[in-house]
Amino acid sequence: MKIKELTHLLEQWAPPSYQESYDNARLIVGNPQAEITGVIISLDCVEDVVEEAIQKGCNLVVSHHPIVFKGLKSLTGKNYVERTVLKAIKNDIALYAIHTNLDAVMTGVNAKFAQKLGLENYQILAPKSSLLKKMEVFVPKTHAKEVQNALFEAGAGNIGNYDQCSFNTQGQGTFRAKDQAKPFVGNIDERHEEHEVKIEVIFEKHQEYSLVQALKQTHPYEEVAYYILSLENSHTQVGSGMVGMLPEPMPWQTFFNHIKTTFGVEAIKHTKPIKQEVQKIALCGGSGSFLLAKAKGIQADVFVTGDFKYHEFFDAEDQIMIADIGHYESEHLTIELIDEFIREKNCTFAIYRSEQNTNPISFF
Repeated sequence: MKIKELTHLLEQWAPPSYQESYDNARLIVGNPQAEITGVIISLDCVEDVVEEAIQKGCNLVVSHHPIVFKGLKSLTGKNYVERTVLKAIKNDIALYAIHTNLDAVMTGVNAKFAQKLGLENYQILAPKSSLLKKMEVFVPKTHAKEVQNALFEAGAGNIGNYDQCSFNTQGQGTFRAKDQAKPFVGNIDERHEEHEVKIEVIFEKHQEYSLVQALKQTHPYEEVAYYILSLENSHTQVGSGMVGMLPEPMPWQTFFNHIKTTFGVEAIKHTKPIKQEVQKIALCGGSGSFLLAKAKGIQADVFVTGDFKYHEFFDAEDQIMIADIGHYESEHLTIELIDEFIREKNCTFAIYRSEQNTNPISFF
């Protein structure tokens, strides 16, 4: 398998268009045409991880956090970012990051987080908007099913847990073919009436090109009449954080001990308990303080995340219990998540979970 083939699979799972504006989820270093000899999966991509790849004969590192967030103006090895990139280039090791786009998908980092906590009926805490579009296309009734199926096959018509969703209305279409036209039906210079179906489907904006191609390949008309509209609807399957329920109410101390055991957490920074027993849990892997208002709004008992600043703890306002378990601790499960995904693809190359503890924070 070539690097571009694996990254294509990863990007079907977590489209790059889902990443935040500050992010750099992509192939950062390496030749996409190179054949994969082995993959190291890590949370962070640092020098020790690249060295591990060298020692294990791997030429691709797939990490959650990108080694390069901002543009590099030099490569002199003056800091760990430049040294890591230089080491990768010198040893023909590709570096690929799948970051906030993997946080955003329903089967991504936060879903794994929720599963590890044992939550049920979990859903996106803050769904993204402006990711959806709608196509309206007019098709002769004789070809409506064929075009409809092609649009579904290209990825249109998915709403939540439903697929092949569309709305269809029938009516009369008119057109007149000019001298240079090659009409599918009707005659040159005569107005023609055709019984048509208007098909309406919703799709994700990154699918637009493939959807239009599928439409034009199956639609019988020489000139296809269609409209594409941007929607403000929230996408319930894409967004930040997660919220779910413990099977039964649990004393908050017991829940915290469960977190410590499950994620290897040494200490939890938290605000005072609001309830002695908790059940509705909001969470966000990594830095999640920006979601506190959302967690309060849905009346979660606890918000589990990392990287809260001192003054941000006051924003709990006695309405929710904040549990800061650390950035690394809340996201190192990503290694397992990516490993499971790649293995499901029946790849023939070696796959390793990095043995390096890349957490820069220690406790004394």
